Amino acid sequence: MSTPVSGTVDALEPISLADLDAIAALQVRNDRKYVVNDTIVDLMLCELAGGLQILQIDGLRAFNYRSVYFDTSNFDLHHAAAGGRRRRFKVRTRTYEDSAKVMLEVKTKDGRGRTVKERLDYDIDNSSHLTPEGRRFVQMALASSDVPVTNELLNAAGLHPVLTTAYRRSTIVHGTSGTRATIDSALVCTATDGRSTSLDAVIVESKSLTAAGPIDRWMWAHGHRPVKISKCSTGLAALYPELPSNKWRRTLDRHFS
Repeated sequence: MSTPVSGTVDALEPISLADLDAIAALQVRNDRKYVVNDTIVDLMLCELAGGLQILQIDGLRAFNYRSVYFDTSNFDLHHAAAGGRRRRFKVRTRTYEDSAKVMLEVKTKDGRGRTVKERLDYDIDNSSHLTPEGRRFVQMALASSDVPVTNELLNAAGLHPVLTTAYRRSTIVHGTSGTRATIDSALVCTATDGRSTSLDAVIVESKSLTAAGPIDRWMWAHGHRPVKISKCSTGLAALYPELPSNKWRRTLDRHFS
């Protein structure tokens, strides 16, 4: 599959990471995801080009990401997501492979369905496991959230790596509305035993504080509605058929191989 970095993307005005964060850091946000093909992405970028900028770092506009997700031996975090538990969380490390930078992240869903993300700079040598410092960070992030967790999870003692995802990402921002979106392609999900599955489409994820932004409205006008997809949970459901797939079944049937 081609990446979304094409002549269309090359024509967008660049923006630095600092300027992008100043416009739309959005650590607390509402997310909507769309699974589309490259042609739809290029058409969207072309028609919205006048209001968009694209993240550019050291001349690059598409970046390689690798994330390691953590769960319990019983996949409790996956079950919480599959069951639609309103207050839930996920823990991962994210490696920005082009810069060798790693972050440990705790993402929680609050009572209103918003995503809240806490981040910690992390050593690349520890990207596949939780160090004592990492476990303390997870504990503090969960303690300050409104997500109900057991003592075992609160102490992060029961968490271990269950899935690795790899993909390429471009990030765009719409300055006047303060919204942003990520464009992810070439997604591959790999279990700890080496089995893998891939997505034959592009994930466009819009991120806004409250109301839908221009990217959402463009998608809706062209017949594309938000879909249920989680790189971690959908990947796990594809690789472990015994796990519940629930709200991701249509996405699995249509797009995963």
